[in-house]
Amino acid sequence: MPHPLPILRGRGTAANPPNRFLPLHVEVDLDLLDEEGLPAQAPTQYFVDTSRSIIATNDSPDVGFTHSVNPYRGCSHGCVYCYARPTHEYLGFSAGLDFETKIMVKCDAPQLLRAELTSPKWVPTPLHFSGVTDAYQPIERQLRLTRQCLEVLAEFRNPASIITKNHLVTRDIDLLSQLAAFRGAVVMISVTTLDKHLAARMEPRTGAPQRRLAAIEALARAGIPVGVMVAPVIPGLTDHEIPAILQAAADSGAGFASYVMLRLPHANAALFVDWLASHFPDRKEKVLNRIRDLRGGKLNDPNFGSRMRGDGLWARQIKEVFKLAKRRTGLDNPFPELSTDAFRPPPGPQLTLW
Repeated sequence: MPHPLPILRGRGTAANPPNRFLPLHVEVDLDLLDEEGLPAQAPTQYFVDTSRSIIATNDSPDVGFTHSVNPYRGCSHGCVYCYARPTHEYLGFSAGLDFETKIMVKCDAPQLLRAELTSPKWVPTPLHFSGVTDAYQPIERQLRLTRQCLEVLAEFRNPASIITKNHLVTRDIDLLSQLAAFRGAVVMISVTTLDKHLAARMEPRTGAPQRRLAAIEALARAGIPVGVMVAPVIPGLTDHEIPAILQAAADSGAGFASYVMLRLPHANAALFVDWLASHFPDRKEKVLNRIRDLRGGKLNDPNFGSRMRGDGLWARQIKEVFKLAKRRTGLDNPFPELSTDAFRPPPGPQLTLW
């Protein structure tokens, strides 16, 4: 029988499954454990990402943006369910522990952003932060790359939307307020659960649920449009919390709400199954069966139109519960429309008078 993986404190998973693109992979030697029976070391490492552009585009009908900025690849928040984990395989890493311990940092992000917005080819368009990984993960406190990018956007008055799990976004209220004055800012705070113990197991290095509600309150008090994103909804584990989450968010000042169903692409499925076995063995089969019920009998559905919300009886029930809860809490407002009307290109070169 395979050796069961230990629970690694502060990490979403101790597993490092094979990269689907590489013929070789490293097996973790589970004999190398510390005195508490945990893997001896799992430090976070940071690597310089030498990407030559910072704005990514997509044409997915399932997301509400076409252009995004991600200063970091990989995320030390360690959310076990994160749909972005498989993207780390494109870098030669694993979707497991590598994703949360080997972080690529785009040190030139602010300069690259300025260059792209200065280009005569740039058509003013809202830019979304954290389209893949959280732009306010812990290292942002020191590197301030997201803040420097927002400084560029504030200078150009180019609108931005943000989704994050971290209270650190409130540090940048000054810049977001400048953008909001021109209908150029909107923030979504992601709240998965109000249970701090569940959050500590499932998303170990994110802000605690109460800190996220505090972020909503601070942003709303500053006049910045802020909503709550219940993501992901995990059937059989967190779906019953939808009404309470929306009520808490509304009480904190949120003005609108949305949700995304749990997605388990590629290596995510095995990682999540192992996590359930370690943390909730008594609920494992119930949760997995509910997921299969809304994913056509599988653990993942990659199809546009259904991948974000699911399909079938349970998907429809969750949709109706969310719709009713939005109405009862006053969060059934449309997502604020961002405007590019105030965009101002950089000043041209000054002419010298002789």
